[in-house]
Amino acid sequence: MSSPLIDVAELRDLHACQTVQIVDCRFRLGQHGAGVELYREGHIPGALYLDLDDDLSGPTREDRHGGRHPLPTREAFAASLVEAGLRAGTPIALYDDGTGGAARAWWLLRHHGVESRVLRGGLEAWTEPLVQGEPPRGGGDIVLGPERTDDLVFAEDVQAAIVAGRVVLDARAPERYRGEVEPMDPVAGHIVGALNAPFNAPEIPLASIHAADEAPIAYCGSGVTAAALILRLADEGRDDVQLYAGSWSDWCARGLAG
Repeated sequence: MSSPLIDVAELRDLHACQTVQIVDCRFRLGQHGAGVELYREGHIPGALYLDLDDDLSGPTREDRHGGRHPLPTREAFAASLVEAGLRAGTPIALYDDGTGGAARAWWLLRHHGVESRVLRGGLEAWTEPLVQGEPPRGGGDIVLGPERTDDLVFAEDVQAAIVAGRVVLDARAPERYRGEVEPMDPVAGHIVGALNAPFNAPEIPLASIHAADEAPIAYCGSGVTAAALILRLADEGRDDVQLYAGSWSDWCARGLAG
């Protein structure tokens, strides 16, 4: 299995030959529009832009089912990719600044049958000059592939998985997992039976994960950093981890927390 990550040296070479399309996926949680402002201030030359709220998520439901960042419909996601300028037949490389936006885009693309890779180390790894300007819009012709059916689960699947003793991973910071702080959702804590595996921690419970016979499940607050954990595990050879996209925010909305 090839790595879902791309090293900066390879990306520089592809960029110099104009044989890659680079996509900026930065965002700031709870600050709609902050990601595109970061893009305007400085981005990799030629990069396109995908926004977490506008392109990589669907509308939040009134009952909050689906969580704070529900997945976009297949039709809406395809339209966002075309509007962002993504082309068919050219490799895709995604980057962010450690927040998980690139992993969310990678997971959505993979779910809809499109290959992409994420820049290892994020924008910090790119040492060439950045440029300022507006993200281009329109002109894309990318077409989605077959939709994957084994990578997504819902609240009832997580409930069944816990009962069956399957590995369920919480990708949030330890203090949120422990319920000591909760900056976004109405209830603090975690799904009973879940293991804490912070997506950006130096060490995560790899022994439990790799020993699992059935596909582990990953969740976070709203399905973003869980995708980053799934990306990390895919790079380490475990590419069957399933996403509970609604995550803790959906779990709370359904009255399952507490």
